[in-house]
Amino acid sequence: MAAKAKPADDKPNDISVCRNRRVRHEYELFDELDCGVVLMGSEVKSIRAGKISIEEAWVRVQEGELFLVGCDIAEYPQASWLNHEAKRVRKLLAHKRELKKFCGKASERSITIVPLEIYLSRGYVKVKIALAKGRKMHDKREKLKAQDARREIRQVTRRG
Repeated sequence: MAAKAKPADDKPNDISVCRNRRVRHEYELFDELDCGVVLMGSEVKSIRAGKISIEEAWVRVQEGELFLVGCDIAEYPQASWLNHEAKRVRKLLAHKRELKKFCGKASERSITIVPLEIYLSRGYVKVKIALAKGRKMHDKREKLKAQDARREIRQVTRRG
């Protein structure tokens, strides 16, 4: 298994395959949800090999269901004619009450759903998604200034 051996934040047995680090800078996150994904066999093999990117992905709500759009899973070379399309739309699986909660909040103005991480849990591929609101440029700058100030305070206290 060529996936990174870095455990996900929640559970120690989960293996993080792909993270979208830029999301936490670009968006203000509100609520998170773990979902399953409907995949083909060749997609699972590619994900286990680490050939996935969620940098340009987002989640679309359509008829009360969630769909992962723009996620790029590279073709698996050994799959021959049973291979998959690299950027197809994939359905996300969640409980009905969680879907209602997320779909209701996502219908609000300027709220989007973005994928944060893809990880393996007990052999299954899971996606962590979050409700997010885009940050303005000045908000991003303020966040970076606050981080720098906290870092400097930590360094000063370490030195004594």
